[in-house]
Amino acid sequence: MEYRKFEKLNISPSLLGFGCMRFPTLENGEINEEEAEAMIDEAIAHGVTYIDTAYPYHNGNSEPFVGKVLKKYNRRDYFLATKLPIWNINSEADVRKIFDEQLKRLDVEYVDFYLLHALDQSKWEKVQQFQILNTIEQLKNEGKIRYIGFSFHDEYDVFEKIVHAYQWDFCQLQINYMDMDIQAGMKGIQLCEKMNLPVIVMEPIKGGSLAKLPNDAATVFQNYLPDCSLSSWALRYVGTLPAVKVILSGMSTMEQVKDNLATFDDFKKLNDEELNLVDQVTKTLKSKTKNGCTGCQYCMPCPFGVNIPNNFRYWNYMSIYEDEKTFKKKYAQMGAEQASQCRQCGKCETMCPQHIAIREDLKRVAEDMA
Repeated sequence: MEYRKFEKLNISPSLLGFGCMRFPTLENGEINEEEAEAMIDEAIAHGVTYIDTAYPYHNGNSEPFVGKVLKKYNRRDYFLATKLPIWNINSEADVRKIFDEQLKRLDVEYVDFYLLHALDQSKWEKVQQFQILNTIEQLKNEGKIRYIGFSFHDEYDVFEKIVHAYQWDFCQLQINYMDMDIQAGMKGIQLCEKMNLPVIVMEPIKGGSLAKLPNDAATVFQNYLPDCSLSSWALRYVGTLPAVKVILSGMSTMEQVKDNLATFDDFKKLNDEELNLVDQVTKTLKSKTKNGCTGCQYCMPCPFGVNIPNNFRYWNYMSIYEDEKTFKKKYAQMGAEQASQCRQCGKCETMCPQHIAIREDLKRVAEDMA
């Protein structure tokens, strides 16, 4: 296992982190505890020391389950991360109340890495409104939190503002080879390197999409390294980027655990030739995109409740990854936000920076996703 040093914190967690949001489940939706515990044990036995959970994962059951499993290990032998659900904060007192609940769920005296969960512009405003960081600092001074950071889902300009607003110990970004031009992206990585801000990566395999590619993309990797999984390319890509210290993988099967461990047991950054292959695959996949929606949200809100960016996201992904089952299911779960609810008013098109024919494309979405 490779361990990378957080120079400013003088610690060295494992490069592979175990993400606890996609445990295997039983038919009733509950965590398959026997299987999930075996997966965590396997990861720890092979050197994984960073365990990441959060308040809402598995309908609130991830934290207590993780805490129960980790009881068999020395508390000083692993780094435990969890997150504050900003959307549940409606007063300054709520911060400590929820944190204390998390300590009880996890059955620990302190959390190593504590994140403000999924920050965007509106949540950042809430952080300031309720002086959340003041309370978090108090908890740190009490020895209940070791390191303060945030996870992020918004555009780069919001990220830059948040990074400069506080002396963060670390941040967590959605980074993978398909998404380097959205959210914080490559510009965010470069800013973190400049500021010596350690980066923890989430969604390196893009929710599993980069583990199963269309044949024309997959063969590019397979012809070069026949014995390596498609996932390993995605993981090695983010591990090659500067400032990256931990790469989270939300593993759902023992097979995924073992495959990831094989990648990190003898981790190798991508060389120039391999980086060129990743670029080639990225271009191949993006050429299948149906339209140029970047998810900027300028078209929102829709007067009729249509979630325009999500409709285009699932439509594009279905084409890119040639995976009807997954993305038609996601579309079906949108309910009243589906493209079929569009009333052709045209308000969205007046705001679109990409000048997309939104009304016409929503018709195509409704037809293709039916």
